Amino acid sequence: MNRFLILIAGPTAVGKTALALETARYFNTEIISADSRQCYKELNIGVARPSPDELSAIPHHFVASHSIHDAVNAATFDAYAASVTEHLFQNHEIVVMAGGTGLYIRAFLNGLDAIPAVASELREKLMQQYAEKGREWLHHEISTLDLQYAASGDMQNPQRMLRALEVWLTSGKSVLSYREGVVKKMPFQVIRIGVNLPREMLYQRIDQRVLSMMDQGLLQEVQQLESFSQFPALRTVGYQEIFDYLKGDLSLDRAVALIQQHTRQYAKRQLTWFRNQENCKWFLPDQFPEIIQYIRESISGYKANA
Repeated sequence: MNRFLILIAGPTAVGKTALALETARYFNTEIISADSRQCYKELNIGVARPSPDELSAIPHHFVASHSIHDAVNAATFDAYAASVTEHLFQNHEIVVMAGGTGLYIRAFLNGLDAIPAVASELREKLMQQYAEKGREWLHHEISTLDLQYAASGDMQNPQRMLRALEVWLTSGKSVLSYREGVVKKMPFQVIRIGVNLPREMLYQRIDQRVLSMMDQGLLQEVQQLESFSQFPALRTVGYQEIFDYLKGDLSLDRAVALIQQHTRQYAKRQLTWFRNQENCKWFLPDQFPEIIQYIRESISGYKANA
């Protein structure tokens, strides 16, 4: 039986959600979100969760599926996506996966790396130190110990920086050195679609989306979550900056500007990640006819060679 996973990847705010909806509607199938933050049911505006109308139009998976109280990571997504795809492929030849969390996508398609287990005591100690000493301490520790991660890892995401630090302190090796995984054999073919915009246009969209989030009530959403500010799920762009405002460390205007800046930086890192992936065909997000044609031709090619 022929099975095909259409992967739609790209930077934040580029238009993946709309494209995934169009594609899923065209092929009469469902969507698996590959977004490490939209899975939390307590987060909505700040993670650009699809609207209720969009979620009701096409079934989505890994959206509001977990709680910020849950431990969610790449292994969680790998197991979740494997279970969902197995179920969906019983009734669909094609399944759509869309998102921008490259590590989750890589874990699902390539397998997880053999990173050593970290003692819970060490993890709790580092979280406490971060809570007391803040980002500057965390940045200094990483920059001093794990030069590889400091040079090419995500230095804007405290959750990933804490992960890097705990792995270094456990193994004496950079977490990046473990990302050598062997590609696992998947029971389906993967058609990789990359979507992007000219940089200036993408950055304008990011800046405008942050302003729209504020208009929609991002401040109020973060205020309701303030008592959970140290939870790993909330150590992320769009929430930490507002938490800093609520603590009196930033003005609201400065917090908004930092969300825009950090989101642009995140988009740049996403693009670097996805551009290094093999067999990814790039399009503008509004090139739907061309994207569908490419998908159909790819499917025909796989079937002809089967």
